[in-house]
Amino acid sequence: MTIEVESTAFREGEPIPNRYTCTDVNVSPELQWKNIPGGAESIAVVCEDPDAPSGTWSHWVLFNLPPDCRELPEWVMEREELENGARQGMNDFGTVGYRGPCPPGGTHRYYFKVYALDTMINLPSLIKRQELLDAMVGHILDEGQLMGVYTR
Repeated sequence: MTIEVESTAFREGEPIPNRYTCTDVNVSPELQWKNIPGGAESIAVVCEDPDAPSGTWSHWVLFNLPPDCRELPEWVMEREELENGARQGMNDFGTVGYRGPCPPGGTHRYYFKVYALDTMINLPSLIKRQELLDAMVGHILDEGQLMGVYTR
């Protein structure tokens, strides 16, 4: 993994502020990334919690970002398609776009993963995380991640 992922909201391994969780306004944090390899045709972003009692829980599915995109602002709108043509899938809360940490209890890890792909994903909005991951097989040029924690 050589893509470097950062946020102004929290650093690697640090607590995710309440603003980005179900205990507050629950908006997506600002994200930045660099070191996207040449030949990338699109960027995908997935946020997941591997510590959920029912297995890995999806918090965000975003794909077909333009290859020159290097950041997402705070509070990406919760709609199927963004102005830049990117599409958002369904999170495991059953809604489109980002839904932040909301564990039943204890401390959970949240991975914001950024993928550089050699193709656009030919799938509609509202897909689930696994559908995106399956479509990305054989198309990932590189990836990176930022992990934050949240305790409730």
